[in-house]
Amino acid sequence: MTLLKQNDILNQATEQRAVRLPGFCDVHVHLREPGFSYKETILTGSKAAARGGYTAVCTMPNLNPVPDSLAHLKVQQDIIDRDAVIHVYPYAAITVNEEGKELSDMEALAPKVIAFSDDGHGVQSDAMMEEAMRCAKRLNRLIVAHCEDNRLLHGGYIHDGSYAKEHGHKGICSESEWGQIARDLELAEKTGCGYHVCHISTKESVEVIRQAKARGVDVTCETAPHYLLLCEDDLKEDGRWKMNPPLRAKEDQDALIKGIQDGTIDVIATDHAPHSAEEKNRGLEKSAFGIVGIETAFPLLYTYLVKPGVISFEKLMDLIVYHPRRRFNIPLGEEDYSIWDLEAETVINPDDFLSKGNATPFAGWTVNGICKKTVVNGITVYEEEK
Repeated sequence: MTLLKQNDILNQATEQRAVRLPGFCDVHVHLREPGFSYKETILTGSKAAARGGYTAVCTMPNLNPVPDSLAHLKVQQDIIDRDAVIHVYPYAAITVNEEGKELSDMEALAPKVIAFSDDGHGVQSDAMMEEAMRCAKRLNRLIVAHCEDNRLLHGGYIHDGSYAKEHGHKGICSESEWGQIARDLELAEKTGCGYHVCHISTKESVEVIRQAKARGVDVTCETAPHYLLLCEDDLKEDGRWKMNPPLRAKEDQDALIKGIQDGTIDVIATDHAPHSAEEKNRGLEKSAFGIVGIETAFPLLYTYLVKPGVISFEKLMDLIVYHPRRRFNIPLGEEDYSIWDLEAETVINPDDFLSKGNATPFAGWTVNGICKKTVVNGITVYEEEK
């Protein structure tokens, strides 16, 4: 078995039944602890990540307590140190309690966190975001932004497109995302801060980021598997189709695929966001936002993007291994890897997930690729049940 390096090509991976792949890295997951352990825990979430071939994840700060001070961060870090089976890197919040009114204790937190984010909330104040960027620049940390203009939401919960109109749902317009990205890009250009955009979903987001990169702005961005493989045409009246940002139009999906092909989009992250079954069984309107994805990401991307030739295997490794690690300065050890049977076929069954959450729009999809084993620091942390 071989450890695929960045320049390996697809036939090197597919000529063998078992291949050794470098540990995947997900810079956007919700492990829900502390505060919401009924949804997920550091233990269950890191085990689910290991089953998906991930050896490093960055966990978002929408927790209780929010990691906006050293004391609050310590509550989370103690659980990570005790329970995580893979490398887990915490974010700190940009603002106190993610309320957008006052900066967190960024100075004290910076040496102990991977980056700063108010994920789940857009920073509404231009002045607050500029102040945060100036501070992050001085501290040599990224600002990682969930971009959402609250003034444009109007109670929406799916994309403001044809499905919403035909089925009487309240829609979320695309500008609520790309408008705030455009604002942040101007601020990043002004301050020189390193800036990373979470889970982009619209064609306009791709274009404004593409233009900013051409101007030399220090920006990277991510999208998620569901935005690449699904669109509003696939929606059903079920909570497992509800996430934020929502599934957009087919033209947005096409633009995202173009974005990963031409390098505008640097990273694929899962936005793994588990909830209880009760929270996801309230239909499109009333279910909680968020789906799980860390156990299914690689098989889905391999099956539906690499095998049909949409992207190369090398490009997929860039998107889920090398680019996120390079941007977030996350090391890849020689003894952090997973072993896959790439040609084994299976059907996605949420009842088999190691995550506490099982809401996924990909239930029943047939995929190639089964993780046989995941190793972290030379220790086996996941092995397929025989």
